[in-house]
Parts: sequence; structure tokens; C-alpha cells
Amino acid sequence: MRFFSDNAAPAHPRVLDAIAAANLLDTAYDGDDWSQRLDGAFSDLFGTEVRAFWVTTGTAANCLALAALCPPYRAILCHRDAHIEVDEAGAPGFFTGGAKLVLLEGAGAKVTPGIVTAACGRIRDDVHQVQPGALSITNATEYGLVYRAAEVAALGDLAKRRGLAFHMDGARIANALATTGENLADVTWRAGVDALSFGFVKNGGLNAEMLILFRTELADEIAVRRKRAGHLLSKGRFLAAQVLAMIEDELWLENARAANASAQVIAGAAPSRLVHPVEANEIFLNVSSDEAEQLRSQGFDFYEWGPGEIRFVTSWDQQGEAVERLASAIAAL
Repeated sequence: MRFFSDNAAPAHPRVLDAIAAANLLDTAYDGDDWSQRLDGAFSDLFGTEVRAFWVTTGTAANCLALAALCPPYRAILCHRDAHIEVDEAGAPGFFTGGAKLVLLEGAGAKVTPGIVTAACGRIRDDVHQVQPGALSITNATEYGLVYRAAEVAALGDLAKRRGLAFHMDGARIANALATTGENLADVTWRAGVDALSFGFVKNGGLNAEMLILFRTELADEIAVRRKRAGHLLSKGRFLAAQVLAMIEDELWLENARAANASAQVIAGAAPSRLVHPVEANEIFLNVSSDEAEQLRSQGFDFYEWGPGEIRFVTSWDQQGEAVERLASAIAAL
């Protein structure tokens, strides 16, 4: 009974059907019919003109976006537990050619305008220190907390006033919006976001993620950087077909709602053990090492986050029986 990561979940059958339907001779790279439809499909989804690029990993989506948004002699402000800091092996510095990450505090891996302002205030405005060039946030955060549209807009206003580019890591943005019910546009471009990493692999995709540019003038640069980074696949139609299937009839939201619903069942089993509020599909619990072993002995797979803390992640296809069994096992500790 696996609750280790939504990265390990199966691809949705409609995604696999879309890949099979794309398995025919077409133009290579991103000139195929499916890839050519992406800009229009995502512009319709967001209600504004965007440029949409497929890549194979969230790391590539994040770092290609940051490379276009922040020059190598500037700094990217992000939470100290952000994926770009703790899980991407220095890729932001590699892709940007040397941009520095300035690490911020904040409960649940969320940052606020006050936190960002304080961090900027600690940087002297002279040539001896790296000046901030971009702000990056994750929605939902690495601890499963969600930014509402108003919170993103407050950060977007601050970024604009300070001349900072604004990036959102949306590896689980579907889960965030499934919780809030807010409009995708309101929590992204209307709130000042310049580029979004739109996650699909965790939510039923196979191997396709999207980099969405709201600053469309950066599209040519992203195209070159994607090729240079080795992410211009010869048969890109298979990636494009996946994400088109996911956004059709809001499958991306349907899958996220299913994962979030399972998370709420588990969270309700022992609310006193929760390390963070459960707002998406991640559950962090306080348990002893003996209690963790009890859960493992019953067949549950999860991530040991640190001393006395474990993490469960629910997926779009999580079996109800396994969810109920886990909830019962946690309640019985």
C-alpha cells in the first residue's frame, strides 16, 4: 500500500490512450500537430495569450524558466525548503549560469511579502553583494500548504515594485486549485506570475511537464535554452498528446480532487499528530520510530521525513480500501 510519492503513481488511461493515438508518422521535434496546438489550448485554459513548452521534468521546467527570468549575476529568492534548493542538485545555478539562491524562512514553506521585504533589506544596494532578480514560490508548497490568489497577488505586487521576475513552481498546482476552487488565471498571471511550471507527472501524466510563459516575449529564448538543455525531444508529440488529454474536460482537476479527498481521510484519523494543515495531497505526521515501524509492518509505504516525522502522499488513483486501512492504522497507534 504505497503512499511514498505521487511521482510513482500510474499514468491515467486517457493519457495512455492519447499517446497511442499519437503513435503515427508526423513532423519531428515540436512541429507536430499536437505540439502546435499547445499555445492555443493553454491560452484558452488561462484566458490570456501564453506560450507553452513541454519538457520531461519539473526540474527542467523550473530551471529553464528561471534562466530566462534571472541573469547569472542576480539572485533568486525562494524558501529554504523549496524544491529548487533542496531537490534539484544545483540545477538552478547550472541553468542560469550562476544565479544565487537567497533562502527565506516561512511556516509550511510559504513566504509572505514581509519575509521577502526583510530579505531584500538585508542585501546592501551596492556592487559588493548579489542583488535580487527573481522570486520563486511553490504552490502547493513542499509541505502541502496552498497559496490563495490574494496571497500570490500580494507577492506579485511586491515583485513588480521591486523589479523582480516572479516564478511559480506548480508541480502540484492542480491539488492547490482543487482545494481552493479558485480560478487558474487568478492565482497565476492575474496575480503577477511571469512563468509557471505546470505539473502533470504527479497528477496522472507519464513523462510530460509544461513550462507556461505569461511573458510571451521570452518564448524564443526558452526555445533555444530547451534545445541546449537536451529537452527538445525528437518525438515531442507524445508529450504534447499527454497534456492535451489532461486539460481536456478538466481531467487535471478531477485527478487532483481525488488525491486531495484521500488525503483528507488520512488527515482526519489523527488530527493531533499533524505537523502541517493538510491543504493538498501531502500529510505530515508526528510519530515515534516504533510507531513508524508498526505502520511499515502492516504494509504501508511512506517517507521518513526526519526524526519523529513521516510523510504520506496520496495519488489520483489511490484505492479507497488502502486509504481506509491506513486511516484506521494511524488512529490505532
